Parts: sequence; C-alpha cells; structure tokens
Amino acid sequence: MDSDGEMMSDVSSPDDFLDTQASDDDSLGDGGFGDLDTGFDDDNDLFRQQRNPHEVEYKVLNPAEVERERQDQIAEVSAVVGLSPELAAVLLRFGQWNKEKIIEMYIDYPERTLDRAGVGPVTEGRATTEMIPGFLCGICFDEGDDVESYAMRCDHRFCVDCYRHYLEQKIKEEGESARIRCPGNNCQHIVDSQSVELLLSGEIRDRYHMLLTRTYVDDKENLRWCPAPNCEHVVDCSVKKRDLRRIVPTVQCACSHEFCHGCSLPDHQPAPCTLVKMWIKKCEDDSETSNWISANTKECPRCQSTIEKNGGCNHMTCRKCKHEFCWMCMGLWAEHGTSWYNCNRFEEKSGSDARSAQAKSRASLDRYLHYYNRYSNHEQSAKLDKDLYLKTEKKMTSLQSQSGLSWIEVQFLDTASHALQQCRQTLKWTYAFAFYLARNNLTEIFEDNQKDLEMAVENLSQMFEKPIPELAQLKVDILDKTAYCKKRRVILLNDTAENLKNGEWSFNVEW
Repeated sequence: MDSDGEMMSDVSSPDDFLDTQASDDDSLGDGGFGDLDTGFDDDNDLFRQQRNPHEVEYKVLNPAEVERERQDQIAEVSAVVGLSPELAAVLLRFGQWNKEKIIEMYIDYPERTLDRAGVGPVTEGRATTEMIPGFLCGICFDEGDDVESYAMRCDHRFCVDCYRHYLEQKIKEEGESARIRCPGNNCQHIVDSQSVELLLSGEIRDRYHMLLTRTYVDDKENLRWCPAPNCEHVVDCSVKKRDLRRIVPTVQCACSHEFCHGCSLPDHQPAPCTLVKMWIKKCEDDSETSNWISANTKECPRCQSTIEKNGGCNHMTCRKCKHEFCWMCMGLWAEHGTSWYNCNRFEEKSGSDARSAQAKSRASLDRYLHYYNRYSNHEQSAKLDKDLYLKTEKKMTSLQSQSGLSWIEVQFLDTASHALQQCRQTLKWTYAFAFYLARNNLTEIFEDNQKDLEMAVENLSQMFEKPIPELAQLKVDILDKTAYCKKRRVILLNDTAENLKNGEWSFNVEW
C-alpha cells in the first residue's frame, strides 16, 4: 500500500491527493489579519477593535471540544458517503481529515478509495468473534473447535488472545492507533475502532481513544497542542505553512503560555520561523567557537587558513602553504632581520596588506558576535527578570504592608513585571531578525524602533529594582513607563509585521 500522502488532488485521479491540500480551504484571506468590522449586529460590535498587524486570529480548545469536533467530522462524512462511523474515521485519517476531498474521491472512485485507505470491501453487520471447526491460529498455532477467533473484512483470522496481544503491543508499547494494520502477512487493512472496542477493554482501550485524538490534532495543520508542561489545550489557527515566511503566528493558550503556532517555540516575534531555526542552529554551532576563534587565532596572509599560536615565538609557518610571517604584524618574516621574538614594525607593505585582508575576513565574524552578544544579553536579562517576577508577589505583599496601599493598588508591580518579560523576549529576537536583514532605509527605521524599546525597557527595569520603600512614590512613573514599553513594543512589531507581510524586507541569506 502506498503512503497516506498519495491520494488525489482532484477528482480525476486518486494518486496525488495530499499534494495540493495546502491550496484548498484557504481561509487565511489577507494573510490572517482581519479588517475592522463595521457591522452592528450586536452591542459587542460597537466595541470591536481591529487586530494589530502582528496579531493573528485563533481560538483555544479544551480536550472535550477537540473530541467533539472530531466526532462531528466523522458523523458528517459517514452520513454523506453511507459508511459506518468507524470506516468513515479510517477514510478521514487517511486523508488527514480533509473531508471535502475524501467525499469527492469516494463518490468518484469508491472501491479504489476504500482499498487505498485500508478499508477493503464493506460488509454488513457488527464485528464478532467466532468459533470455527478445524480452526488453526497462524500466530500461536493453537487449534480446536472451541478456540475463539476474530477476522476483519480481509478474512485474516487469528485467535482472540493473539489478536488482543497484538493490539495491546501496538497501542501500549508503540503508541500506534490510527494506522494499526491487520496482523496478517503483508495485509494493508486498517484495524478500525469497532474491532478495538470488541477485543480490548479498560486502560488500553482508553489509551487507544486518547491516541486517536492526538493523531487528529497532529494531522490537522490548523491545530497545535500547547507546548506548556501539563497543558492539554489545543490552539486552532488558520495560518498555513506556506505563509510562515511572511507571518509570525503568535498565540496565547488558556494557560497564558505564548508560543508560535507555526513551530511551537516560545514567542519569537518579529523573526519568522525559518530564520529562527537558522539562528538557533548557528548559535549552537558557532557562538562559543566564534568567540574562541576571535580571541585566539589569525588567518594566514597567503591562503587564509585559520592558525592558532601554540608557542611563544612570533615566527609562524603555515602548515598548509608553508608561508612564513610574523604573528604580531602579519608581515613577511624575511623582512624582520634579527627581530626574532619581539616586533614593533608597522610600516611594511606586506604587513599592512595582510592586516587589511585579515580585517575583511574577520568582519563577518565580528558582525555575528555583535548580534549574538546582544541577543544573549537580553536572553540572560529575561531570565533575571523571570527570577524577579517570581519574587514579585512577595514584594507586592511587603509594599502593601509598608505603604498602606491595597492589594489592588500594588498590582502595578505585577503588570510591570509581565511587561518586562514580554519586551525582553521581543528584543532578544529583534537581534536575530536584524542579523539576517540586508541594510536599507527600512532597516534604519527598524533599528530606531528597537533602540527606543530597549531604552524604555532598561528604564523600567531600573525603577522596578528600587528598594520597596521607594516603590510607592514611583507608582505613577512605573505605570507610565510600563504603558510606554507596551506601546513601543506594539509599534515595533506592527511595523515589522506589515513589511514582512508585504514582502518589503530584504534578507542577506537564502531561506
């Protein structure tokens, strides 16, 4: 049997179904950014606000809502094609829950569609176990007229004990559910939920249904599990994979965790997912190496090979091209005469040319370190701010007792702490984004916005760390600076998102 991804893209042939799924059901419209609704169907419309350009539309589902949505789709397809819900579910899982395509394909090619999905010929009646005279199990070779056996539509019959053990192994140990095949040799028929309900019970059956729900979420492009620990919510966002180069779909779960719906990483606006992955890989591969290379090596003036000085003598010989030069001034060693261990020369043309070549070769390294150091600094500051946030409640309690303010009145500290965390996260990723930007007028505007936000965040951070007796007098200033930080962050993200959506940014890397 071919893989699940080989179905038809139109009703003329069922061979390439999934290749064009991304182009169907394109609910993204203008890139996921809505226009201001000017209708007044209810009172809430009077207060409806336009989303910011950096925001996307999404909704959060709990496990019960996900399961209800899954069952609704199964029931709809079952009613249209006239199959049992169990078989309709197998078809939908094969087609990765694109019900419109599945219905079209089944209507035009019913037998071939069933065969490719692993359903096989449809039979009437419910699944039952049987005792057949002269039966011999092909797995354990148990035989006898009193041996209880089971077979699906493919008629590969095995004893119930072997069938049950096979299913338990697939579900419990391998975590399989949606594509469990018949245990018959090379059989491609899929075990449906009716068979599982008949043969299994208790925890194994519950795990089977839980895995089916997880498979449903994993197969649907618009659904993603919240990556926060112990969170069971699912976020539904309509941004397609093909649009992730121009949209950063940041969502917030009901547990308050903010993450990117495209890659499940924590919020990384304004950098698109592809650049984020490139940056993370570069940092993992290059950051420590680049710092060490910058501090401890130089390039050979002739062949540009990187050389580490492993002795006290300044007389260097490149192992690759055998070029002899001075470590201090990079000039030809033959021009040094008797200056073997110390060099105060600067005027030789050979040394000047070598130093210029080395400066050019180190320019890209220095550029990377410039952005990495600032990225790393904000990452470290965010961790310190998070530690500070964990102590915020204690600080709020102390301020309340020392100043006579109510608990509601000291909430400004909690608001400021959240703003610091959010702005640090944004600033961190602005440097990763800036590293890949090609310089132009838009880049200068971006850097100005980045600078304004950075200064505001540092000022707020300094006020937030003041001694508790001073915080009551700084309440108004902290509230003002918190609002200003939020405003500058939105301005930066909106400007970046608009230019990204419209394809205005130029990048210095292919991605």
